[in-house]
Amino acid sequence: MLFNQRAHFKNGAILAAIAAIAALPVLAETANFGTLTLSRGFGAPTAVLRGSTGGSYSLSAIANADRHKNKCLGFATPTPDHIIVLQQNFSKLTIQVNSRGKDTTLLVQGPGNAVRCGDDAGQNKDAGIVDSDWQAGSYRIWVGTLEAGVKSNYTISVQE
Repeated sequence: MLFNQRAHFKNGAILAAIAAIAALPVLAETANFGTLTLSRGFGAPTAVLRGSTGGSYSLSAIANADRHKNKCLGFATPTPDHIIVLQQNFSKLTIQVNSRGKDTTLLVQGPGNAVRCGDDAGQNKDAGIVDSDWQAGSYRIWVGTLEAGVKSNYTISVQE
């Protein structure tokens, strides 16, 4: 009887571990709206991505703040909206959301889980990130809104 209880406990512990792993948000190399690969000199004026907001997953669950201590705000889906693959290092990149005046947020998670977050860019309510030292690799991008579930179409422009 004791052996049978141990087998049930062991199986239950394994099932609990599997359930816990399955409940974690998936940060895989897939994106809601596709992948863009860029090399230095990718051309004027910009690379453009298109998508829409609408999730209820808090981006602060990925990071409360980025490497510059900017707060990571907003709600999106657990799966990144876009993936950008940089084939070389970039000394500077600008990533700008255009949702025609909706209040968007931006979270970019790159190699080594380095995070960059953006909210309002200047007088515009759309999010943007201007930063230096972009290492070659894969960057997962979430476009969020300050209120969960708000649906809005947007484009993202990327400039060197």
